[in-house]
Amino acid sequence: MLSITKQSRWLFVVLVTLFASQAFGHGMSEAEKQIIIEGGNLRYIWIGATHMLSGYDHLAFVFGIIFFLTKFKDIVKYITAFTMGHSITLIIATFNAVQVNYFLVDAVIALSVCYIAFHTLDGFKKYFNVKAPNMLAMIFSLGLIHGLGLSTRLQQLPLNPDDLLMNIISFNVGIEIGQISALAVMLFVIAFFRKKEAFPSFSKAANGFLIIAGAYLFIMQMHGYEHTTNVEELGGKVEVTKNVKELDSTEKSNWKDTLTIKLPPRGEKEYKLQVAKGATFSYSWKTDKGVLFYDFHGEPKGDTTGFFKTFKKAMAEEANGSLTTTFEGTHGWYWKNYSTDLITITLNVKGDYKLTDLKKDTQKIKTEEEPTLPKRETIN
Repeated sequence: MLSITKQSRWLFVVLVTLFASQAFGHGMSEAEKQIIIEGGNLRYIWIGATHMLSGYDHLAFVFGIIFFLTKFKDIVKYITAFTMGHSITLIIATFNAVQVNYFLVDAVIALSVCYIAFHTLDGFKKYFNVKAPNMLAMIFSLGLIHGLGLSTRLQQLPLNPDDLLMNIISFNVGIEIGQISALAVMLFVIAFFRKKEAFPSFSKAANGFLIIAGAYLFIMQMHGYEHTTNVEELGGKVEVTKNVKELDSTEKSNWKDTLTIKLPPRGEKEYKLQVAKGATFSYSWKTDKGVLFYDFHGEPKGDTTGFFKTFKKAMAEEANGSLTTTFEGTHGWYWKNYSTDLITITLNVKGDYKLTDLKKDTQKIKTEEEPTLPKRETIN
């Protein structure tokens, strides 16, 4: 009994560590987003690997798969089925810009953790007196769902249309590297406990914990879905929280113009100033909530080749600075909103320039970092 208790405590520490990254399981930091913008397939591999190693639900699912397998060839077979499943949907969904609400897909992934543990405990026969579905087919099918989650997260970043397939493949290679690394540790743990007499009790406790953890994650994901679903897509009224810091009277007097630009969910807008050669203007913009991709650039007057010069691009919620132009033309900003929220930008400018029509959106810039992708289809 003492041996079982010690093993259960050790198991609890392992699984708590596995789920500790709940808030970051699929999310990507702003530093990672900046790496994506700068490009490079090796960096996609790195982000894929770190993304998988922090993906608590994917890791829990893999842990559940290897738990009931005793032969190495069976482990390879089932893990391969899972890999093929998530690779197919990752590639197809990203290529076709299909996005599934990530709270919903994560809720299904949480249920898949419950399913794999329930199967391992022979729950279908014990509680329903039926034969369990073919495990290999189920793992492949659940892998397809996991791939949708990976694709939806990947599409939140700017992707290069000229190298899109290699970007996706590199990201997936990173996912596999992370999966293999985690798998090696899991196999070592399972092999260690399999030699113990108390392994049956350990197995039962582990899979019971996976069911509870999966159910908890399902509830949390559904709670997140209910509170973050885009009400505008459902025909409701959108309320934008105004948390932009108000300028004091002195600061207001320093700005020549203040413009408000509304950026719809997953939308894009561009605003330019007419500026003469050698003129100087200063600017400051800030969102009311959320981070945007932006490209601050200029286009020469009368140019018909599509040439433009980028001065700065990044993922940010605010930016400021000044510019002395080297050519006459339009100078300004392109913003891309990758979130499901309506975002309001407050833009302050002063200097030597002429305002353009705020209601008129100019043609989207096609850069290597910010491509033209198919119209996104969102499934709630």
